[in-house]
Amino acid sequence: MALMKTLSNANHLMVLCQLAEGDRSVGELADTFNIRMPAMSQQFNLLRLEGIVTSRRDGQTIFHSLARDDVKKLITFLYETYCNPSS
Repeated sequence: MALMKTLSNANHLMVLCQLAEGDRSVGELADTFNIRMPAMSQQFNLLRLEGIVTSRRDGQTIFHSLARDDVKKLITFLYETYCNPSS
């Protein structure tokens, strides 16, 4: 149930769609969505606490990715069905 609540937030859904394509840093996503980095970091903290994303550090940069295969499959399905330009 928590996953569906998270997906009902448009910002979270857009972030997860980006992560379905591969690892992203907070800075990359903040630029993509024109959101301040602290606000983006807060979103990642929530997603990490819910076990939806995981993080890894590479030097000074922290990269985030989807932590669960079921979430990746669901996000990929939603993207291909509703967001893909060819659909």
